[in-house]
Amino acid sequence: MGEEISRLQLSARDFQRFQARLAQETTLLAELECAGAFSEGGFFAGFEVEAWLVDHSCRPSPVNEALLDRLQDPLVVPELSRFNVELNGTPQPLGPGALQRLQEELETTWRKCLEAAHELESSLVMIGILPTVAESDLTLGNMSPRNRYHALNEQILRLRRGRPLRIHIEDGEVLDTAHLDVMMEAATTSLQVHLQVPASRATRFYNASVAVSAPMVAAGANSPLLFGKLLWEETRIPLFEQSVEPAVATGEEGPAEQRVSLGLGYVQSSLAELFRENLEHHPVLLPITFHDPAESFSHLRLHNGTVWRWNRPIVGFDPEGRPHLRIEHRVLPSGPSIPDQIANMALYLGLVHEFACARTPPEEALPFSLARENLYAAARRGLDADLTWLDGQQVSARALLLDHLLPVAAEGLARFGLESEETDRYLGIIRERLRTGQHGSAWQREYFRARGRDVFALTTAYMERQRRGLPVHEWEL
Repeated sequence: MGEEISRLQLSARDFQRFQARLAQETTLLAELECAGAFSEGGFFAGFEVEAWLVDHSCRPSPVNEALLDRLQDPLVVPELSRFNVELNGTPQPLGPGALQRLQEELETTWRKCLEAAHELESSLVMIGILPTVAESDLTLGNMSPRNRYHALNEQILRLRRGRPLRIHIEDGEVLDTAHLDVMMEAATTSLQVHLQVPASRATRFYNASVAVSAPMVAAGANSPLLFGKLLWEETRIPLFEQSVEPAVATGEEGPAEQRVSLGLGYVQSSLAELFRENLEHHPVLLPITFHDPAESFSHLRLHNGTVWRWNRPIVGFDPEGRPHLRIEHRVLPSGPSIPDQIANMALYLGLVHEFACARTPPEEALPFSLARENLYAAARRGLDADLTWLDGQQVSARALLLDHLLPVAAEGLARFGLESEETDRYLGIIRERLRTGQHGSAWQREYFRARGRDVFALTTAYMERQRRGLPVHEWEL
């Protein structure tokens, strides 16, 4: 989806040509993967952090074009709305100092963005859902001026036969609304962790990513509010799933129609299965034909960018031009602080390494249906969720993380080559978050209730604490 397209007028012939090229590239990818043509190089980690632009009143500020013009930084790119931007990290080989380098780069890019935003009478905030965003902000008038976003909107509505998207989320309080375009997606901002892996081990790392998605959501929740209503601990999960849903709810469409989901199951032998699934189950949304050779996978990569699995396979290229495989772990929200986000990365990287290398693969002990149930339980209840784990027993997410998963993550980071000081620093943030029970969502929820449900007071206080750079477990109410 980062690839801009040249035009908006799309014909039936465009769809036919794209489908043919997509099928060709999907077959080629499977053949090359089977032949061992994908990189077997080491492990690399990177990130994407999505952020909100806000004005002095903490309202969304639609000035991302002006911000990008000032920055001229390839690491900062537009998002769906004019009040969101995305900050990218340079991939780091996983070894001593990797997480510290990622944090330093994010801090440097963040400072540059803040300085440029201040020149525009604005600021930035990293948070899963901005408490002050109103449904009236989420209009096509606030869509970033990129053809790919407008085309995406048109094609989603075409598949829905013009019917509005229904957003229904409840947990005590209820949000029920209908929206005429895909801009509700702009209310969801994420931390996306990228992990490049040796191709021969990609299946195990993908399945492990699916298995650990629920405890990752429980530990990192930071999206309890939408339009002044207290909903799920990680409301971003159901909101994103519903905001770009092309299938109209007639009862006939199955889960294969969902563009945002955990997927249809574990991978059996190759990530090529997921790209085949894309081809067979997800209609083309952006049928722009490229003149690149099939080995560039231009059509496959563009189509894959319109299928938002919570763990998404990615085809990239090494500096030498050799294709590689990586996993984009998408379940985490943006924020609350930069140290919190690097700590979340550390937890994921450590867990996924250990479970991918375990003698008994987690997919053999945890059926996919339970992994999916766990994800939504964690999104709804956060650390208080009851999760079914590999031994078949139910345990609270908080206890599971404290008693079992933190030591596992520490072992995984050590096997990646990280030194104990770095591991202890970042996993220590997670440990204190678990011990206090104060992640971003819990802090927002308590502050909101204590201040008379004032979303502006909440956002102001959140931004002040975020600027101090302390992890959320140290934030006062």
